[in-house]
Amino acid sequence: MAMTLITTNTSSNAASSSFTSSIDSTYKLYIFKFININPATDGTEKFQVNFSTDGGSNYNMTKTTTVFDAQHAEDDGSATLSYEAGWDLAQSTGAQWLMTDMGNGADESGSGELFLFNPSNTTYVKHFYATTQYYRYTDQSQTQFTAGYINSTSDVDAVQFTMTSGNFDGTIKMYGVG
Repeated sequence: MAMTLITTNTSSNAASSSFTSSIDSTYKLYIFKFININPATDGTEKFQVNFSTDGGSNYNMTKTTTVFDAQHAEDDGSATLSYEAGWDLAQSTGAQWLMTDMGNGADESGSGELFLFNPSNTTYVKHFYATTQYYRYTDQSQTQFTAGYINSTSDVDAVQFTMTSGNFDGTIKMYGVG
């Protein structure tokens, strides 16, 4: 299967990065790659995603998700692998966190990818998962694993990435696979 680059969004001090076109029945798998996402605010920002069925007028599709992560402190003081129940969504229209409590220093950023399966199908719910690697404001390397489904048989035709508050820099690329 070949990956085809569809769109690249490069953000500089932006509130959001939205993909409102080219998510259609052309591909059954869309991959979003985030590169060097860096929030404006240190330690309180969460990079998140939400989905739309109306071309991006509303990003409020109902989702159920699960999240776990692995952390390792820069000073080797701690290392954990944990399920993050407070980061899950249970039939929620809110955005799903993909990277939490990010640092905003020049040496602090995050990268990762999100896979969205068969978004134009109108028979089944839409599954997605994301893997991210980032530097937390607490001087830790963190890998976060997020998976879930959009509980709708409507097509997903737009995807938006934001911070919980504030702006961010970085590049997000959308690929079609098929």
